[in-house]
Amino acid sequence: MFNWLGQRLDGLTCLDAFAGSGALGFEAVSRGAARVIMLERDAAAHAALRGNAERLAAGRVEIARVDAIAYLRSPGESFDLIFLDPPFDSGLLPEALRCAATRLRPGGKIYAEAAAFPCVEGLSATHQGRAGHAHYCLLEPV
Repeated sequence: MFNWLGQRLDGLTCLDAFAGSGALGFEAVSRGAARVIMLERDAAAHAALRGNAERLAAGRVEIARVDAIAYLRSPGESFDLIFLDPPFDSGLLPEALRCAATRLRPGGKIYAEAAAFPCVEGLSATHQGRAGHAHYCLLEPV
């Protein structure tokens, strides 16, 4: 995925919804993202994210214990890059994509992973692939 985006994300503001381990968000910071907001509603995963951010001295990371869909539905900040990797086979991706599309800055992109991809009006895949049962793609507004 980072080959698609370019090795450097200098100055970008990113949202890592459904952060889980935070791998995508922490990688974005390591590649120069100015700011990464990670969303995780699970208490244990949220605590682990906070601990990892402290250990990594990741000062450009903000971690919120919140439901990603509720966050994306609410009006607020726009992002250059949004990562969507909901729990596998949860059925959350269609709504997350619709909501995330409204939170993109001009030229923004969405990276998504799921068992399958729904067609979402207004978004087009520029890159896509598959690893085992997981599909992944990079989407842009059309």
